[in-house]
Amino acid sequence: MERVTEYRGFNIHVELNMASKDMFDVWFQVEEPMSSPGIAAFGKRIEVFGGPYSRRWAYLVAELAGRDSVDMILEADE
Repeated sequence: MERVTEYRGFNIHVELNMASKDMFDVWFQVEEPMSSPGIAAFGKRIEVFGGPYSRRWAYLVAELAGRDSVDMILEADE
């Protein structure tokens, strides 16, 4: 299962893989915006530690990790 959300101009891809019944391991990847030259954000798929999670928690923790990554990218650019 995959979900893509937009945050501050970046796309955060979240991917869930079933670990056991109703529990998931989760990865996220940040994709750089095409409209922001000068920002280099090459997203590798990163596994979120501490899992497996329920579906709801998996999406939440991965999106928060992705948002934190975007914030760090933008602060480093300032």
